[in-house]
Amino acid sequence: MFRAIAFILMIIGGVNWFTIGTLQYDFIAGIFGLQSNIFSRLIYALIGVATIYILIVTVFSKGRLKLFGYKKKKEIKKELEDF
Repeated sequence: MFRAIAFILMIIGGVNWFTIGTLQYDFIAGIFGLQSNIFSRLIYALIGVATIYILIVTVFSKGRLKLFGYKKKKEIKKELEDF
C-alpha cells in the first residue's frame, strides 16, 4: 500500500514538472499559494521522498515494481495445501 501511495505522489510530481516545463505554471504552488509556503514545501518534500523510495525499490527488485502484493493462483494453492 505504501508503494502505491509513493507511486501516486511520484506521478503528481511528474505532472507538476510537466506543467512547469510546458505551461510555466506550478500547480502545487497554485493550490497552496506560493512555493515558499510551508504546505507547498511539505508536498515537495513528500514527492521527493516518494520518488527516492520508488527508485530504490525498483533498483533492488531488478526493475520490477510491484505496487500491490498479489499472489499467483499456484502460490495460493501451495499455501493452502501446506496449511
